[in-house]
Amino acid sequence: MAAAAVTGEASRPQWAPPDHCKAQAAAGLGDGEDAPVRPLCKPRGICSRAYFLVLMVFVHLYLGNVLALLLFVHYSNGDESSDPGPQHRAQGPGPEPTLGPLTRLEGIKVGHERKVQLVTDRDHFIRTLSLKPLLFEIPGFLTDDECRLIIHLAQMKGLQRSQILPTEEYEEAMSTMQVSQLDLFQLLDQNRDGHLQLREVLAQTRLGNGWWMTPESIQEMYTAIKADPDGDGVLSLQEFSNMDLRDFHKYMRSHKAESSELVRNSHHTWLYQGEGAHHVMRAIRQRVLRLTRLSPEIVELSEPLQVVRYGEGGHYHAHVDSGPVYPETICSHTKLVANESVPFETSCRYITVLFYLNNVTGGGETVFPVADNRTYDEMSLIQDDVDLRDTRRHCDKGNLRVKPRQGTAVFWYNYLPDGQGWVGDVDDYSLHGGCLVTRGTKWIANNWINVDPSRARQALFQQEMARLAREGGAESQPEWALDRAYRDTRVEL
Repeated sequence: MAAAAVTGEASRPQWAPPDHCKAQAAAGLGDGEDAPVRPLCKPRGICSRAYFLVLMVFVHLYLGNVLALLLFVHYSNGDESSDPGPQHRAQGPGPEPTLGPLTRLEGIKVGHERKVQLVTDRDHFIRTLSLKPLLFEIPGFLTDDECRLIIHLAQMKGLQRSQILPTEEYEEAMSTMQVSQLDLFQLLDQNRDGHLQLREVLAQTRLGNGWWMTPESIQEMYTAIKADPDGDGVLSLQEFSNMDLRDFHKYMRSHKAESSELVRNSHHTWLYQGEGAHHVMRAIRQRVLRLTRLSPEIVELSEPLQVVRYGEGGHYHAHVDSGPVYPETICSHTKLVANESVPFETSCRYITVLFYLNNVTGGGETVFPVADNRTYDEMSLIQDDVDLRDTRRHCDKGNLRVKPRQGTAVFWYNYLPDGQGWVGDVDDYSLHGGCLVTRGTKWIANNWINVDPSRARQALFQQEMARLAREGGAESQPEWALDRAYRDTRVEL
């Protein structure tokens, strides 16, 4: 995104087409017209467009970008409740490419097991862990040797800090944007009672690269900038209007964050899995392809393998892996072919496949705070002194926790189906996080399968990547693809 990606990692790799990719079209959109991108949240709920626009940058670029977005929505799109309308894509010569329906496993019921053959020499069992989100566990997906090799390759390449604290980009936005604090107050005031409670402010911090706000840290900030004269932790409209936002920015710049105060505390790297990669990387990708039953084109054009290390004290507060797509956003992986100018990009991850690479001595579970809840209400995630998204304090209060076991994989769908064989609404129940590692080190890896909610744009992307692969071959691979140098590595395990 021009400013920041909603749900992406601290550094996102470029996408490279595999050498063998073929643009095979299946029956799909029928009339050939561009499929509009559906709004992926309920129009009046907590995921309204206006709320989303505030949410996606509140921490990442502070209030500066929020102000910019408010003006962008106001002047470019009219009223916040208006229909987002279709997104236009580039029109190319010849027939428009189409795609068939996406496959999706059935959960049946919690505890249901089925036998599958993902490799030639042994069977695997897929067990349903929850239906909301649709979540599965596959013990022994990786062998111990494969786990150790992945860790070794990641160490050879080198890992970087997973989260980069916000820069001073917001200052430029602040210098050019002006907006009423009343408008901002009304967007933050979710229950429309004329007061900003702590949990309403906390609700804005569930995503983004920045500091993880707690009731204590917010009250500390209020005290420092003299925003809450009566000290009750609640801001009236008058108190909010009297607050000088420059004092807020000054406080944030002067505050040195500890690793425990970050949204995420880990290190990561990316390992190439395309043509010419280490044979184990290729084998894992093919195994994921058989597990998900998606087309080779979709899987091969998805993100490379992300390897993550959480040291003792490491965590990742609850988040979702995918963001909804509005006219102000575009998918990171298909932006290369979109003939559109939009200010933000987001990760469009249809499926998450998470691998546990070691047994963790203490902590480090993957928590799904609201798995299989009867209903979902974002504001109910924060009640009294309990924030279910806080994986350092309240992992034990989540509905479902998956213990790390070496070689086990878990995978889930980040979107609901749309009823027409494609991507529907974001599944709010896919909210998940990494619990605090209390002893030892935790190693995991992630395979994200990228699908654009615009069926036509995904088809165009696959067609264009196939063309680039035919014309450019291996030379079209970007620099990060040089992991191919490890393909003949022999490691003592």
